[in-house]
Amino acid sequence: MIIGVLNGPNLNLLGTREPAVYGTATLADITAHLERVAAELGVQLRAAQANGEGQLIDTLHAWRGEVDGVVVNAGAYTHTSLALRDAFTATALPFVEVHLSNIHAREPERRHSMLASASIGMVCGLGADGYEYGLRGLVRALAARRA
Repeated sequence: MIIGVLNGPNLNLLGTREPAVYGTATLADITAHLERVAAELGVQLRAAQANGEGQLIDTLHAWRGEVDGVVVNAGAYTHTSLALRDAFTATALPFVEVHLSNIHAREPERRHSMLASASIGMVCGLGADGYEYGLRGLVRALAARRA
């Protein structure tokens, strides 16, 4: 099984970007941890980060038929991008949405996810650990679908 990990805008700045909100783990730290978890689960990872909406969509298109599912933190595009949601549904890639902060406890414009209605599930507010929980949950869900 191959799982994509897709990170959106400004997540390349993790570790230094508003650490009180997003924590001190860098994206490289999170990815390295996910690689260890993936090895434990017997799956492979493909990780990508882009600041542009079109680049994220292009990545999903390229992953069609190559990955079995996606863990995604779409950053601010979570709240605005119908195009990103459409890319998930068009590629039929099952996904789990991850957010470092609790989007439901933040500003009103951050409380709605354009992606949520198409996702398997969402993990939010648990910091960098949320990526691990999202990966584990996605792998279990995909394995159950195959059984």
